[in-house]
Amino acid sequence: MGPFLPRDTVTGRALIMVVAIMTFLAALTVGAIDLVHEAASHWRSDMVREVTIQVRPVEGRDLEAEIGKAVEAAKRTRGIADVRALTRAETGRLLEPWLGAGLDLDTLPLPRLVVVRLAEGAESDLPGLRRALAESVAGASLDDHRGWAARLAAISDAIVFAGTAVLALVLAATVLSVSFATRGAVATNRAIVEVLHFVGARNSFIAGAFQRHFLAVGLKGGAIGGAAAALLFALTSIVSGFLALVPGGGEAQFLFGQFVLDRQGYAGIAGTVVLVAVVTTLTSRLTVRWTLRAID
Repeated sequence: MGPFLPRDTVTGRALIMVVAIMTFLAALTVGAIDLVHEAASHWRSDMVREVTIQVRPVEGRDLEAEIGKAVEAAKRTRGIADVRALTRAETGRLLEPWLGAGLDLDTLPLPRLVVVRLAEGAESDLPGLRRALAESVAGASLDDHRGWAARLAAISDAIVFAGTAVLALVLAATVLSVSFATRGAVATNRAIVEVLHFVGARNSFIAGAFQRHFLAVGLKGGAIGGAAAALLFALTSIVSGFLALVPGGGEAQFLFGQFVLDRQGYAGIAGTVVLVAVVTTLTSRLTVRWTLRAID
């Protein structure tokens, strides 16, 4: 079957590159979805484990005393693992990206934060804590970050949906490319196909030859594209280690993670390579069968 379907041709090499590019794009999409999912899961887990008490300055009240009351109210609440009030200096560092350094915070009526970490595996009485703050602490409010968690979940789901749509489009483009290439191969070798029919070869035999040929094309192109995507993610994870040295890099890592693809992400890239090879093989077989029926 070597002369029937020669592999080392300009058309064959072009199809391998097309499949490699499609696999690279699909693998990038799968890796990006995994990174977004991991970052969103990390954010949501942190939000679920912590709540924040904000104590605003109230005229005629001692702010430090009110903070102490908020801390004591939180410590008395069931399901609380740790309570820590941020100092004035820590509050200043939080505001530096927006207000700049060296600002005299004593001249501003800035609220103070109390970070409350919830105990794992225990039900926390947050409604009771909210009532206690309203009754005993002036200017205090409890934020359980549910709004942020809901927005983050919506954004994460939207990105995953968009990535899935892009993956579907890439696979559809692969199907069309392989289909056109298969039809061209059948048309080029039509005389040989007719001779094979004449000597008694069945359509399944001819389709099997095309299937094996395009399986090799799909595996080779998929391996090239998948390896390129995996190498890109590996280089990105190395470069992300230097983000902390760049102004604003620490905030970027906090928001988007360290751009490090885990084993699940690399397994997804490997699965994408296999998926592209399977799609290429099935597309070629179905196209050959449909084309041979038209010839018959």
